[in-house]
Amino acid sequence: MSNPFEYYQNIYRATQPAPQQGQQTGQGQGFAAPSGGMITQQGQVVASPAMFEQSYVENILRHNRGKIATVYMTFTGNQQQVFVGYVMGAGRDHIVLRDVNSNKTFILLTIYLDYVTFDEQIGLPYEL
Repeated sequence: MSNPFEYYQNIYRATQPAPQQGQQTGQGQGFAAPSGGMITQQGQVVASPAMFEQSYVENILRHNRGKIATVYMTFTGNQQQVFVGYVMGAGRDHIVLRDVNSNKTFILLTIYLDYVTFDEQIGLPYEL
């Protein structure tokens, strides 16, 4: 399919309630994208202002790549473990950390994450 607008238009129509009398249908403005943005008639995704206000752990960690973090985790059976290393990356469900002493690389699942600390000032992907 060459025009993604056609695909998302079908999803939008299937998931949105029919407009009630007096409501705007949104024609010509675009349709909601799965990311929360809007898709224009040309198929481009435009970020909505609310997208920039959302804060997620993975975004903060990605914004602080290369810094040393202390990651506190609790695994099944209340087994607690602390990892100290350089933040290499982060995704929706994982953190990639390189140990400061052994240069081992850990992929840690965020389902077990308690909290993360830094010993230095961190950058945020948004303004406070």
